[in-house]
Amino acid sequence: MSRIILSKKGRQFEIWLTFLFVAGAAALRLLPHPPNFAPIAAIALFGGVYLSRKFALGIPILAMLVSDIFIGFYKPVVMASVYGSFVLCGLIGLWLKKHKKAGTIIGSSLLCSVLFFIITNFAVWAFTPWYTKTLAGLVQCYVLALPFFRNTLLGDIFYVGVFFGVYELVRVWISKKYQLKAISVSKGGLNR
Repeated sequence: MSRIILSKKGRQFEIWLTFLFVAGAAALRLLPHPPNFAPIAAIALFGGVYLSRKFALGIPILAMLVSDIFIGFYKPVVMASVYGSFVLCGLIGLWLKKHKKAGTIIGSSLLCSVLFFIITNFAVWAFTPWYTKTLAGLVQCYVLALPFFRNTLLGDIFYVGVFFGVYELVRVWISKKYQLKAISVSKGGLNR
């Protein structure tokens, strides 16, 4: 098994970079953007891969709460479905931590988009008076949400690409700058 051992300074930079991504993504939700083209699912996936479980699941929720103070709160059960969807994305990110490859990152991003679409629109149908509580009403809810789903897909892929791509590029740059070497760890000890 090979791994890179970061110096204390390199590790501190890595932690600050992670939190910079999270703070920046939360701020992006407050700036004008197309509906559902937001970075929160990307924060959840990114956090799941690079942060501890506590931070991975908590930071997207905190980012939503802080930005919802300014944007506005809405029906609590629908809000819970939105927040719960992002917790699921964080859990997917925790799985992704051990399966991180370009294909699994893209697939996880798409899965988060689909889960968000299914869960939140079901909650809108079930808990608001906007649609009849019939199969036709449910179908109408999902059909009318398709433009938002397109933006969700595009936003998630965009932000996941930016966060993971930039983060990995910076990690490589740090490794080269601090001349960190991969070392091999075996049952008998370190092999250089």
